[in-house]
Amino acid sequence: MRVAVVRNHLHTGVVNRFGHPCREGYDLDAVRRIVAALQEGGHETLLCEGDKGLFATLERFMPPDPQALPSGFVFNLASGIQGECRLSHVPSMLELAGVPYTGAGPLGNGLALDKAIAKMLMRDRGLPTPQFCVMRRGTEGTGDLRFPLVVKPRSESSSFGLQLALEPAQLKQAVEAVTAQYGQDALVEEYVEGREVYVGLLGNEELETLPLVERDFGDREMSLVTQEDKASMALGAICPAQVDSKLATMLHDISVASFRACECRDYARVDIRIDRSGQPFILEINSIPGLRSIYVQAATAAGYSFSGLINRILDVAHKRYFGVGAPSRKAR
Repeated sequence: MRVAVVRNHLHTGVVNRFGHPCREGYDLDAVRRIVAALQEGGHETLLCEGDKGLFATLERFMPPDPQALPSGFVFNLASGIQGECRLSHVPSMLELAGVPYTGAGPLGNGLALDKAIAKMLMRDRGLPTPQFCVMRRGTEGTGDLRFPLVVKPRSESSSFGLQLALEPAQLKQAVEAVTAQYGQDALVEEYVEGREVYVGLLGNEELETLPLVERDFGDREMSLVTQEDKASMALGAICPAQVDSKLATMLHDISVASFRACECRDYARVDIRIDRSGQPFILEINSIPGLRSIYVQAATAAGYSFSGLINRILDVAHKRYFGVGAPSRKAR
């Protein structure tokens, strides 16, 4: 099958440079490994940019046949270029063009990226998440929120802009920094001291929960993962995380419920804090988790090779559309 791997790297294929720029990018080595994995699975691949030229690129690579099903598939790694709801841009284009793809749709990506909306949806379903509010100036009332408070952009990923405020003056400064640098509101939530565990999910109607991964903070006084930590992969991880069966069941249940609440598809990662009393709190859900570290580590512990994982994600997505796994040239 023809599989186009779509990412955003160049950030030049736009009409105007206007709107909030995307700071996130998919690691090039990981992208190359994904392409190689798909080729190993017997697929014909094309690596391309998710920009204004995407329609023409896909039409050349997978020429439409009016009498048949779509002639190709997209493995979506696109993080967007600029503007609002950036994770939804390429899925929206693919919906318009009639091209099937992996991962969440425009709605799911938009919900997961907007941390405030995602937490509201979780809270409405009775799922535990730290108490929070949204701030623009840093002088608004925080209600019953208790310091220390974690401050981060409302719609960013990779821990961009994340800060810890220990008192009101620091909170004001942190919120002002977020609004000035990222052009958006700040999400302010209570800091939960405890373990940080990641739950990888794979599937749709039936969701496979991958082995739990726990972040190793070593001797750090405050257990926070910064953007610098993620970029340098400075912190270790423990997999499988050691949790009792009761807590493991609870983590599975709330992760699956958050996946459903936020309209995710095919695969996702849920980030959870467990306080000193053993109570879990969902921090956020990632609708397109990176396929180079935590999620891959969990899949490896589940018995997947990297190639097996990538082709499994493709199969899961293909089955969602067509009822069967993805055909490969090797199978023909």
